[in-house]
Amino acid sequence: MTEKQVNPALRGALEYGPIILFFAAYTFLKDQTFTVAGTEYSGFVAVTAMFIPLLVLSTLAMWRLTGHLSKMQIVTLVLVVGFGGLSIWFNDERFFKMKPTMIYLLFAGLLGFGLMRGESYLEAVMDKALPLEREGWMILTKRLAFFFLALACANEVIWRMMSTDAWVNFKTFGLPLGTIAFFMSQAGIFKKYGTEEDAADQG
Repeated sequence: MTEKQVNPALRGALEYGPIILFFAAYTFLKDQTFTVAGTEYSGFVAVTAMFIPLLVLSTLAMWRLTGHLSKMQIVTLVLVVGFGGLSIWFNDERFFKMKPTMIYLLFAGLLGFGLMRGESYLEAVMDKALPLEREGWMILTKRLAFFFLALACANEVIWRMMSTDAWVNFKTFGLPLGTIAFFMSQAGIFKKYGTEEDAADQG
């Protein structure tokens, strides 16, 4: 099924809105305690409880508008619901903080498995967005697999050794900016191995 085009501003709001709202809510509620059915919950757990349905609704809205969800969006949703639900059920914020680690380890593992088979699963997902020669895809896939491993390690170090405030800032700003910086640093690959499909089609 062909993905329907959506207004870029609306797409951005649906993709990043829940994360921004999570950060804003945590900033205002982090020092508060909420009592539900006789059980006290920290502000972090309370914000997590609000974040889960918000992400579900934004993901469903994206699916209804575009008729398509990427594998990354589906995996992220499942892990957020799973680990976020565990944090609420056990009243333990550590489960939610582990979620990025699990996501990045999963992606690194999948990319690594494909590389061992001589394939680039990244190419299968992003071929239309980034037309590259096969050698370029293999190099980019290998680098991205190591990048995901680095992010998983960074997440573990930060949530285990630093404050919750530091982790929230890392999750909200560090991870997206790190990803953008990674792809910008790969400009050499895109220039060297980029295909001329578009130019050929126009010729």
